[in-house]
Amino acid sequence: MKPPVLILSLAIASPLALAAPPAVDPAMLELADQSRCLTCHDVDETVRGPAWRDVARRYRGKPEVEEVLVTKVYEGGGGAWGNDYMSANKRAGLDNIRILVRWILSLP
Repeated sequence: MKPPVLILSLAIASPLALAAPPAVDPAMLELADQSRCLTCHDVDETVRGPAWRDVARRYRGKPEVEEVLVTKVYEGGGGAWGNDYMSANKRAGLDNIRILVRWILSLP
């Protein structure tokens, strides 16, 4: 008996399988750029730091993590994503960092 090739080919050709990641809010990308976050991060790709969709997946359903991440961005730190160290980003300001962290955590 032959394997169900049709089912496999339908799964591969499915528009959902080929769909691009959901669009991101351009205003949030602009704020991230102005805050110099895009030097080390990207929404979908690991650069020096983790991709933000990976961050959202790791911390989804953990509301207590928001302030932990705000503090880590503001003060810097390491260990959560390997051996690399995240530089402090105090000049972005706590309000902007909080906005960005909430947005990152909301990414699908």
